Amino acid sequence: MKTFHLTTLLFVAAVALVSCKKSGDEKPAGVLINGVRWAECNVAAAGTFTANPESPGMIYQWNRRKAWSAVDETVTGWDDTNASGETWATANDPCPTGWRVPTTEDFATLLDTDKVTYAWTTSKGVDGVRFTDKVSNASIFLPITGYRHNSNGTFCDDGYGYYWSSSPSPSEESCARYLDFGSDHAGQYDDIRSDGLTVRCVKK
Repeated sequence: MKTFHLTTLLFVAAVALVSCKKSGDEKPAGVLINGVRWAECNVAAAGTFTANPESPGMIYQWNRRKAWSAVDETVTGWDDTNASGETWATANDPCPTGWRVPTTEDFATLLDTDKVTYAWTTSKGVDGVRFTDKVSNASIFLPITGYRHNSNGTFCDDGYGYYWSSSPSPSEESCARYLDFGSDHAGQYDDIRSDGLTVRCVKK
C-alpha cells in the first residue's frame, strides 16, 4: 500500500542500497518490525536468500524443503500429496541458518494496524506491499509471487502475494495458514498444504 533533513536523506540512501546475501553464512541482519525481525528478502534455493527484495525467490510446498521455480509455467515431478505435521519441521525448513518460517503469530504482528502500516506499492517495477513500523519507520517489501497449484504444480500468476506460515490450519487437517495480500487486502487464510507458495523468514 516534503521537507528532508540530513538524517532522512541518509535513511533513504540506505533503503535504496538494500540487497540480500545469497549464502546462509552471510546472513542479512533483518528488519525489526513490531517486535519481530524479518529477513529483507524471500528464500531462494533452500538455505539461501534472493539477491534483492523484489525477487519472488522460489516456491515451496508446506513442510517440504524442495524448491520449485517461481517462473516456469510447468514443472515435472510435482508431489500432489499433503505433508503431515503440526508445524514446519526444522529438518524441512528452507530458511538459512539462524532463520525460520514464520508462525501465524509472527504474521499477526505485521497485520496489526495499530503498530504497522500496510501500503500497496511498486519497487523497481515490481508490485507488492510494504509493511512499516509506525514507531521506527523500518519497513520490508514483499513482492507479489503467484503460486503453484496442488494438483500438478502449474504456476498461477494472478497478481497476489502468497507466503507460507509454519502453522497448521486449526480446522482443516489438509491445510496450513498463509499470508495473502493484494492491492486491496492483506490477511491470513487456510491453503491446502500441497499448493506451492513463497517463504519470507524471521530471525530465530
